[in-house]
Amino acid sequence: MVNIFRSLFFGQPDVYGTYDSTTGRARVVKARVTDKVIWSHISGIQPYGVFLLVKDRIRAIAIDFDTKIRMTPADFVFRSKHYSISAYIERSKSKGYHCWIFFNESGVLARKARLVVNHILEDIQAPDVEVFPKQDALDANVRFGNFINAPLFGRLAAKGKTVFIDLKTFKPYPNQWEVLGSVNRVSESTLDEVIELNDLSIPTYSPLKNNRGRYSLPPCARKILQNGISKYQRISCFRLAVHFKRLGLPFDVAVAALNMWALKNHPKGGKRVIRESEILSQTSSAYSHSYTGYGCKSEAIRPFCDHSCPVMKWLNNKKAVHDNNETVHEIMQ
Repeated sequence: MVNIFRSLFFGQPDVYGTYDSTTGRARVVKARVTDKVIWSHISGIQPYGVFLLVKDRIRAIAIDFDTKIRMTPADFVFRSKHYSISAYIERSKSKGYHCWIFFNESGVLARKARLVVNHILEDIQAPDVEVFPKQDALDANVRFGNFINAPLFGRLAAKGKTVFIDLKTFKPYPNQWEVLGSVNRVSESTLDEVIELNDLSIPTYSPLKNNRGRYSLPPCARKILQNGISKYQRISCFRLAVHFKRLGLPFDVAVAALNMWALKNHPKGGKRVIRESEILSQTSSAYSHSYTGYGCKSEAIRPFCDHSCPVMKWLNNKKAVHDNNETVHEIMQ
């Protein structure tokens, strides 16, 4: 069991995450990931969180669907299969689901895996779902990255949580270890094929650039920055950081600006203002990859949309062209 677990949920060998099962408070443990650590997790003594990113390579990638709705993770699995990629659904410890994709033991470049996964999320119209790891590579700004709680924590597995489920029934597999011992691993060449066939490159055009090639903030970002927000602080922080990167702001300046922005926020329901550590994490994620989306479909961004926004006009024009092409195709058929 330990060998199967380690072959799949492998990450940085000298650091791992855990949390207090009573309070839920998470912490990082800077110690060797031994067989004892893994067995303590499986047997339900102490939970184990894996830092998946090792330099710039990973053996697994996890997609965190923070929702009770089954259709979204199921859509991800079906769409992944379209690209010859096997994905496995885990019921998380809280209300949602994780989808896992496993790679060969030599690992794959994280940037390729993240690029493909984000493309699939765009396909199923769920672009704002969290992906672990959140970075393409470790560097001076990102020492460990972010950990994700590993599946099969004994105390919760006995309650039907943190276990892998059958897509047909959405019930736990009777033999978890039999399933995990025979997973289909994805090669880097498969990722390369998906990237090539779908032309997954960073577009040079941006509707927010003026004639001189200078980038400007969209109206939604300006409103969020000026007035603060009452919910979706983490998603909004990430989106603002993406815009700051496009503006060319240095990482430390972006973090400082977002810490000032947080002071304007007014969370509802007794929730706290986003912490500095969370701002640092979201900004690190935004700066570690060249994101191409604008978050227009996100629940965090939609309330701030403005019909004069050049992004909205650009997206509407793209849709009109696509619909017209579909009509021509049908006529030709």
